[in-house]
Amino acid sequence: MKVRAQMSMLFHLDKCIGCHTCSVACKNLWTDREGAEYMWWNNVETRPGTGYPTGWEDQEHYKGGWHRDEKGRLKLVLHSKSAGLGKLFYNPSLPELDDYYDPFTFKYGDLFNSPQQEQQVTAIPISKITGTPVEISTGPNWDDDLGGSDIYARNDPSMEGIDEATRAQMEEIERVVLNYVPRICNHCLNPACVAACPSGAIYKRGEDGVVLVNEDKCRGWRMCVAGCPYKKVYYNWDTGKSEKCILCFPRMETGQAPACAHSCVGRIRYMGVLLYDQDRIADVTSLPEDELVDAQLDMILDPWDDAVVAAAAAAGIDDGWIDAARRSPVYKFVKEWGMALPLHPEYRTAAMMFYIPPLSPVMSTVERNLVRLDIPEDRRDFALADELDKARMPLKYLANLFTVGDVEPIRRILKMMFAVRSYKRRQSVEGDMDSDTLGLLESAGLSEAEAEAIYKLTTVPTIDDRFVFPPYHREMSIETLEDPLVRKGITGFGQINRPKRDA
Repeated sequence: MKVRAQMSMLFHLDKCIGCHTCSVACKNLWTDREGAEYMWWNNVETRPGTGYPTGWEDQEHYKGGWHRDEKGRLKLVLHSKSAGLGKLFYNPSLPELDDYYDPFTFKYGDLFNSPQQEQQVTAIPISKITGTPVEISTGPNWDDDLGGSDIYARNDPSMEGIDEATRAQMEEIERVVLNYVPRICNHCLNPACVAACPSGAIYKRGEDGVVLVNEDKCRGWRMCVAGCPYKKVYYNWDTGKSEKCILCFPRMETGQAPACAHSCVGRIRYMGVLLYDQDRIADVTSLPEDELVDAQLDMILDPWDDAVVAAAAAAGIDDGWIDAARRSPVYKFVKEWGMALPLHPEYRTAAMMFYIPPLSPVMSTVERNLVRLDIPEDRRDFALADELDKARMPLKYLANLFTVGDVEPIRRILKMMFAVRSYKRRQSVEGDMDSDTLGLLESAGLSEAEAEAIYKLTTVPTIDDRFVFPPYHREMSIETLEDPLVRKGITGFGQINRPKRDA
């Protein structure tokens, strides 16, 4: 057992309001430079929809991630080592600028310098790359709240396996229930971008698992862009280098939450340390698809286990990181309660950003059909499962996102969330507890103490509950602080609290 630590983020989708505050915070901090206009390290997608870049989930076209060959071996979908040489100068699997959008501004000078005329003068959009007029037809949140449903929602790759009647219902804007999915780099345990890079410019930091690009080594081959199945590596057309989400590591090293997490209005984001067994990565990611989710979650280790603690100490992980792993809200949701899942585990990258599926689209339907009806107690559990299956946001759709199409884990998680919500509503509205509500908790596999803990961490968490950072090594902080701009307080990540140096 080789223990490693990973800084991980969790997204509680039931609380996301689709406000894009996280995207704007990240944009203002990291990608407001020339060549980075089209980069959205953090974006929020309306589902159903094709996301950003358009259709990024279509690996038949983009060929991202890994696949398992006929002998059970793990191979890049993009190419083999030898085949990669032939794609250095032309790679048909790369997304084009039209798959993102042509970054544009407006020709404001026309508003001030145009001669007098009968028509109202307008500032036409022009490309920031070529300076020529462009027609704006797409963007990073072009389909926000189903603004382009006729084009985008029907082409969602995750709609696979959903019957035509349900598809038709989801495509009706008046009846559809929206689901927002925020996305950043998943800082995977088995990152395809690292394996695809021919110059070795991308690497995974050993101390916290953050995947970074060494731009001194980057040669602009863009294999990382094609190899990443989540399309979270971008090419800077001005510098000729690849760039990606860095999980705001300069902020984390000084005890601050990443900009997207810190600015989140809905408080849907949680951060903490997860310990995992590095020796199992190859075996886990090579398993058949129906075993991937359970195996990846099983690879996450218990920080209270004496054997794990001893192995972590042998690997150089100090007590501060062990303590942070024990207090991690991500560990509680992912391992203790089993409520969170990775995005598209079938890509076999072992993504380490986790999502709690949304209950909101089904809550009102379930309450109306289940709680208000006189259903015998011995049939209530079956009735709940039946009502979840009839939800307007199909469980199959959520399963295509998080569990390789297996509906049972989604049903189990939503059942837990419904039980906790029913328990707290009964407690706050009625002031007492009835046997039906307690039976619902029991059937969901929860005790009253667990329900209270889930409720507290979901609805009324303090900032210290949501973000638990380990003590980064002093040398790392000093290295950051020795930057001349940081010493002057001119930083891209805000004013930091400088630790005192030893005498």
